[in-house]
Amino acid sequence: MTAYIDTSALAKCYVREPWSLQVLDWADRQGAPATAALTVVEFRCLLARRRRAGQIDAALERCALAEFDGHVRGGAWRIQSVALQDYAAARDLIDIIPAVSLRALDALHLAAARAIGATAFATADKIQAVAAEALGLTVYRFY
Repeated sequence: MTAYIDTSALAKCYVREPWSLQVLDWADRQGAPATAALTVVEFRCLLARRRRAGQIDAALERCALAEFDGHVRGGAWRIQSVALQDYAAARDLIDIIPAVSLRALDALHLAAARAIGATAFATADKIQAVAAEALGLTVYRFY
């Protein structure tokens, strides 16, 4: 089984919140789940947004980012590049599952997961979960 984790679930591995332990346990059981390269940027933005909102302090932001970067370098996450055809595939998902209000980066995550043949998809996003399920993926919900 090829497992894919989106940024919403992956973030719970670095910022303790509800469902963090379950995501960590799931990720450990998968070995090295895949995620798109866009997660590197999206996770950084998530940390900065939470710091600005007062949800985390600057020390936790730095620590979480350093830990994530170390895990990426160490292979804990399999970072998948997003190719030009993945953007076209993401665009096509809007027509494939028209009832789901997909956001751009969510569509890219799903396209990346499909491109690597993922069968499992972990997310903490309810809309993303509905979309992944509509595409036939086994969805692991962390919300």
